[in-house]
Amino acid sequence: MSSHCKGHPHILVKDIGVKMNEKVILKVENILKVYPNGIVANRNVNFEVFEGEIHALIGENGAGKSTLMKILFGIESPEEGRIILNGEEVKIENSKKAISLGIGMVHQHFMLVDSLTIAENIALGNEPKKRGFFIDKARMIKKAEEYAKKYNFKINITDKIEDVSVGVKQKTEILKALVRDVKLLILDEPTAVLTPQETKELFAELKTLKKQGHTIIFISHKLNEIMEICDRVTIMRHGTTVETCYIKDTNPQDISNKMVGREIVLHVDKGEVKRGEVCLEADNLVYVNSIGKKMLDGVSLKLRKGEILSVAGVEGNGQAELAAVLTGMKAPISGTLKIFGQEIKTFTPATLRRNRLTYIPEDRMRNGCAAKLAIVDNLFADKIDKYLIGNIFLNRKKMRKKAEDMVKDFSIKCGSINHQVQVLSGGNIQKVVAARELTEEARIIIAEQPTRGIDAGASELIRRKIVEYRDKGAAILLISADLNEVLELSDSAIVMHNGRVNAYFKDTSKLTEEELGYYMLGVKNQSKEEVNAIL
Repeated sequence: MSSHCKGHPHILVKDIGVKMNEKVILKVENILKVYPNGIVANRNVNFEVFEGEIHALIGENGAGKSTLMKILFGIESPEEGRIILNGEEVKIENSKKAISLGIGMVHQHFMLVDSLTIAENIALGNEPKKRGFFIDKARMIKKAEEYAKKYNFKINITDKIEDVSVGVKQKTEILKALVRDVKLLILDEPTAVLTPQETKELFAELKTLKKQGHTIIFISHKLNEIMEICDRVTIMRHGTTVETCYIKDTNPQDISNKMVGREIVLHVDKGEVKRGEVCLEADNLVYVNSIGKKMLDGVSLKLRKGEILSVAGVEGNGQAELAAVLTGMKAPISGTLKIFGQEIKTFTPATLRRNRLTYIPEDRMRNGCAAKLAIVDNLFADKIDKYLIGNIFLNRKKMRKKAEDMVKDFSIKCGSINHQVQVLSGGNIQKVVAARELTEEARIIIAEQPTRGIDAGASELIRRKIVEYRDKGAAILLISADLNEVLELSDSAIVMHNGRVNAYFKDTSKLTEEELGYYMLGVKNQSKEEVNAIL
């Protein structure tokens, strides 16, 4: 049985049994946000958060979550609506004002200075002074240590950010907010790049914050984590809030259906793998970055026709560099790469594409599309030569017909194929990139973080398409930080740590996230002989 929230006709609450002593710390009423280009990001948004709860905010990309959080943190201003904090209406003109009101935000992409220590990052912009001018380092370190101890954050605050793990960076960002005495903390995709062990540690720390009276808004696409850590969940769709309910009264399938307004499949059906010939073979690849750090240290792998081979690892352990080398974006200093037995001498994207290798890049805006070009032009950016008439003119009619078919096949939501890609939501931009790269011509597909930061509906479609092309005989290398995705899609998996392959699993069917996590952290390692023997 369902009932509407009193005073909030746009929020449907399922039997939540609100207690009279549950204090509303934050209330958002009828928020409207329209961007200068005419896009309505938020409309009739109503949202309530109780003091001392962990409240999930979930929705598809383009549903309005980020805009709402930017409004709460003073990055954006609404055209209409009210924000009520602790019973009083407030105007949040900027982030400084938000922090002064006790609202902090930890962004998905960390705002840290790598060359500074943890303590220096925590105090940045708010450094204690002595004699009115000099930074009081002793007091700065003491305060950082006190807060780390208070919230049970196990970190060495004198370590430099460039030397610590992603999990420690996450803790540093949270402490940056806590030392400024924020009571309401917004976490944007906080576990996106964490291992299961780091996620478990973070959740223990969030529970400590909750016990000490802090309130947390938790934005995530990972439904299993929302079910585990959150008290209530608010679902957004098409710029508005559609339902708020207690976690105990719902389930992942129900949440997913309400996010997209239809029933979606959370599990991708995948038949038995039928491996064929070796399509891509890397042997002893070594790559050194611009500051002299060895990011690939003798990496070898074999990718076979009809299989999905995943590459797992904590970010920064060489996965991005491996993708760059295999797609011709970077050249190794040593090692060989063979495609169908032929050694590649020139490492350029054009060379690899001529060998029918396609690539879904991690950063869809920087490397995946030309934001200001039309959807139709983005769909054919890599195959313009096939639509030339007399090597001079483009056969626009043929392009439009094929583009319409691709848009339909990949369920890309757009007003017209002539619209600029940049006006689409993140999920639809990713589908444009996937539609271009997942083609009948592709024999080797490298998919790097193909569903990162997109909604469940778009993720479902792209994952299903990846499996579809595997079943058509393509060889697919999946590089992903989403361990659920790795285990759901892959037939085999390698784990990278410190630029090396430290584990290989030919059959992932019985592999667990926890086991993968141990190899990702370097707690467990297979010997080089073991890895090479299986490969």
